[in-house]
Amino acid sequence: MTVVVDPGEPPYDAPPFLELRGPLDTRSLEAALDRLAARRPDGPAWQHRLRPHGPGLHTLRLTMGAPGEFPAGLLADLLTDPPLTGRRVRTAGASPLQLELLADADAHPGTGRHVEQLAWDWHGPLDPERFTAAWQSLFDRESVLRSAFDDGPEPRIVVHDRVRAEVVRLPHSTEDWASVVEYDRRRGLDPRRPGPLRVTVLGGGPVVSVTAPPTRVLLTYHHALLDDWSARLLLREFYRAYLADGVLPGGERRPDMGDYTQWLARQDIGPAREFWTEAAPPPDAAHSPLPDTPASASHGTSTGTGRTRLRLTAGQTARLGAWAAGWGSTESGALQAVWALLLYRATGSADPRPVRFSVTVSGRGIPFDSVERLPGSLRNPLPMSVVVDPRSSVPALLALLRDRALDMAAYEWVSAGRIRGWTGTPDRPAGPEGSLVAFDGRPRNADGPAPELASRGIRVDPPETLGARTAFPLTLAAHHDEAGGLVMTVTYDRAQLAGIGGVLAHAAYLLDELPRIAGEFTTVAEVLELLSAADVDASADMGTEAETGTEAETGTGVEAGTGVEARPTTDDGAESEAGDSTGTGTGSGGASAIITLRPSRKPGVGTVCLVPTHSTPRFRHDLLARSYRGPEALVLLDTPPDDARAGYDALRPLIDAGGPLVLGGFTGCGVAAYGITRLIAENGGRPPLIVLTGTATSAADLARLLESAAERAG
Repeated sequence: MTVVVDPGEPPYDAPPFLELRGPLDTRSLEAALDRLAARRPDGPAWQHRLRPHGPGLHTLRLTMGAPGEFPAGLLADLLTDPPLTGRRVRTAGASPLQLELLADADAHPGTGRHVEQLAWDWHGPLDPERFTAAWQSLFDRESVLRSAFDDGPEPRIVVHDRVRAEVVRLPHSTEDWASVVEYDRRRGLDPRRPGPLRVTVLGGGPVVSVTAPPTRVLLTYHHALLDDWSARLLLREFYRAYLADGVLPGGERRPDMGDYTQWLARQDIGPAREFWTEAAPPPDAAHSPLPDTPASASHGTSTGTGRTRLRLTAGQTARLGAWAAGWGSTESGALQAVWALLLYRATGSADPRPVRFSVTVSGRGIPFDSVERLPGSLRNPLPMSVVVDPRSSVPALLALLRDRALDMAAYEWVSAGRIRGWTGTPDRPAGPEGSLVAFDGRPRNADGPAPELASRGIRVDPPETLGARTAFPLTLAAHHDEAGGLVMTVTYDRAQLAGIGGVLAHAAYLLDELPRIAGEFTTVAEVLELLSAADVDASADMGTEAETGTEAETGTGVEAGTGVEARPTTDDGAESEAGDSTGTGTGSGGASAIITLRPSRKPGVGTVCLVPTHSTPRFRHDLLARSYRGPEALVLLDTPPDDARAGYDALRPLIDAGGPLVLGGFTGCGVAAYGITRLIAENGGRPPLIVLTGTATSAADLARLLESAAERAG
């Protein structure tokens, strides 16, 4: 849906009328008008008249109420961002884990918490229609993809009969894949809106030359309804649907999450409560990887979230796995042992000390039929606590962690919040604290039907998890990449853990060295002495400069030094978008407030001005500039997205020059754009047309719509 807001004729004192271009759902229109009326129950009644003008074209005329009082911009935003759903068909109770994830996401809006991504490369032809149809077939079959939380005081899960799969296609001219990934993560997903999974495709087509770059595919999903295991299950089913010409055979999956929550309700929590109460870590258990010193208690003014990626080579990873297996453990157990050693080291103690952190479990090691094939939110962070004794051997520490994990397995269905409720003390924080160690667990045969795809000239790389922000101050997530290396992505709160770089360098060093040095009788104290003697330099291993922004890419880069690759990044939520350049124009105080994306091709033809939103990245505006074929100048406001006054002030030179002006952009900028038009009218100017479209509209399509509007304005 695209909306063109037309202010009408002078003196511009009548309500504007809206042109609606695209398929119109009258129920969505009525719902949007009802939402506007509910915002002002005591205001004047607004009436509307809808008139069709052919397929995909309607005009909406508004009557009654002063023009400045009608929120035409907000209406345009609502119409270009409609719910993608049909009617509700059933409700089900949410699990305690889901409610905890939802509550944390609600408490931290706009931060991208609990939004995870899976990315991979697709080599060979890709039929766009079949690709979209296959995802739609999957949405039709999987009730979890048609689910959302309601708004009640105790949210329940609502399943809808129809939800349109959101598949966003971008051309290969979008050069910065990292910006695409970061934009999609920051855009987020609303778990109260059906469709907890979004698909983004960069490039691709039915005919691909041998020199063309691979198609890049990104899945973005919300942990409150889907976990990483689920995303991989759904991807495998998608491949089946794609190979079946876009139609997934079979009916709706059962059991589903509704069946699972019923199973949870039947469990006897008595034994679980007894186990977790006894297994609770003591109050003095160490949980910070940084020394408890005045310097570490205050890390300056750093805020936001930092991310660092560490990588062991395939050879190092194989050696680590073989060494751990020799002591009856796994790579996951080795990572937990290293983390326990570093937590103990931070205490500065020479005596046995308990340490605590959390570990993720798949949630699928339970006696529930077909749970390993169930997509949903089951991955669970559970508390882990061990006593680290410097006189004990490293293999003994591995065995201790292994046995503790086996004991926990019987109760991995119990949520972390419930455990905190059973074991918490008044002086302990209510939410997660310390760190979370998450080792990638995936279903068997999760990589898809490679031979069948190959028969059609298609090869797909194994998907890679890009990591999610969790409720923990620090999350260490590990997975294997295509080359067999072990990749560890560390996400941390910069306000609490600004000095974490050296600790992470030590973790990489130990994972590389332990298989070489730790034998049957090697003690914890000896390993820590070796670590101190090695004096691992964080600046050397981690890079001397931090890249501003967020790492978000599927490649793992080059290997350097001992093979441990470390890539530090920061993400404080205020970084500039990729591709920003120095703009031209005027603004208050002499600061540039307009960025020229493309100058006009001849004098006096006017300007098309793009209005920004919080969630639209710069690269989408750059794509639009490359697609625009009109003679007008194309500029971008570099003012706060919600500040109509600042936008008007920035445009004053263009308005005073008297040339034609058109405002445009993606959904979310309607309120600011309409505010600018009202200010122009109030100051005696000619208010421009506004062209607003949905986020799924391609930059090329919006460029054509703006060209048409500019011709009208001229």
